[in-house]
This record gives sequence, structure tokens and C-alpha cells, in this order.
Amino acid sequence: MLLCFAVWRCAVSPTGDRLYITNWDQYKLLTLARDGTLLATYSDPALVGPHDLHVTPAGQVLVCGYWSHTVLQVGWEGESKLANLATREDGVRYPRSVCYSSTTSSIIVGQQCDDNILVFRVE
Repeated sequence: MLLCFAVWRCAVSPTGDRLYITNWDQYKLLTLARDGTLLATYSDPALVGPHDLHVTPAGQVLVCGYWSHTVLQVGWEGESKLANLATREDGVRYPRSVCYSSTTSSIIVGQQCDDNILVFRVE
């Protein structure tokens, strides 16, 4: 039996012109135009098993690396990493969900093997 997780999670840019997709099988973040045209493919050793992602109201792309125990910020164009937002050293273990709260200026990370939700304040 072949299992394929080509599209794991997706999110839309605030302007609606870009679609971001995590590809679990190939460890990639794909960026597509509204018409489905592939605009960019991003991969990185710090993004192993890309799981959930979130696009902030300002267009910042946040993505979880499940096997790499990371939360990254990728540029809106989907081609480059802007920052390692959180890593194993910060307590991240098997991150499954990420979102940004503009009310608290925080990144919230849910993890598979932990009852704790991590909250990271950002400026």
C-alpha cells in the first residue's frame, strides 16, 4: 500500500494570491499562485516533516518541522527562511500546530507528545 501525503496542510496569504502547502513526504513547503502555478519550493534541514503552518495577517509564514522539532518563519515568497523561531532547545517536541495571536503578540505551538502548549512572545 502506498501512502502519499503530498498535501498535508495549507494556508492562504492575506491577499489571497498565494497558497502555501506543506508536503510531509518530501519535506517541502510549496507556494502556489491562485491559479495553481507552482511559484516556489522550499526545503531545509531544519524543516524535516513539515506539518502545520499559519500565515499571519501581515503575511508572515510560520511552519512546524515535526521531526526536526522546529518552528520556522519563511519569507512570503516561500523561497527562504527568515528565522528559526523555536527549536528543541526552547522546549519544542514534535510540533503539530502553530498559530500567531495578534492580540498577545505570541506564537502558540501545540505538540503531539506533550500536554503543554508553548507560547512564545514576539516583538
